[in-house]
Amino acid sequence: MIDEIEYNTERSHLIIPEYGRHIQKMVAQTVAMEDREARNRNAKSIIAVMGNLNPHLRDVPDFQHKLWDQLFIMSDFKLDVDAPFEKPSREELAERPEPLEYPQNHPKYRFYGNNIKRMIDVAIGWEEGDKKEGLILTIANHMKKCYLNWNKDSVEDDVIFQHLYELSEGKINLKGGDEDLSDAKNLMSGNSSSSSSKKRYSKKHSKRGRKRH
Repeated sequence: MIDEIEYNTERSHLIIPEYGRHIQKMVAQTVAMEDREARNRNAKSIIAVMGNLNPHLRDVPDFQHKLWDQLFIMSDFKLDVDAPFEKPSREELAERPEPLEYPQNHPKYRFYGNNIKRMIDVAIGWEEGDKKEGLILTIANHMKKCYLNWNKDSVEDDVIFQHLYELSEGKINLKGGDEDLSDAKNLMSGNSSSSSSKKRYSKKHSKRGRKRH
């Protein structure tokens, strides 16, 4: 009996460890079968066992395709059966994906983020009027909030106006105007004040809804 004990160091490499040693042995036995019909039957049985590990997905066509691909991978692409999907190639799976294109712009003031620059570009394209002025003022307030998140110290409105002027390439100029941005305390505690007002509102209505006996 001691001679029949298998040690992990003597076993073959587990190609997909999630399925365990027994599934891989079943795949190896199927590859070694000479009868094609027997191989087909065994392959379908193995797919059924693999699908039982994820019963909520086993009947989904895309998941079935994945299971057959994994079966061929575990056979080291040596399994010759009539599969419902095209057999993958080793080269296809080893091929590296195309690199993702990330924005390569390096803004001068990174703490504002790329979305602020996009918003500024949109505001520049709007027609003159109250809507554009409101959008610009909203952008400036958001810039002030971003600045305070990055630097906890207070910031003068003139600093934000100067940054807005630079980011808009001189097309938005609030410098020297009468506009005042929101107070730093209100910008940073807006969420907490809204949540506290909701609590007061709920308490008020809960008292109103009580029945007197």
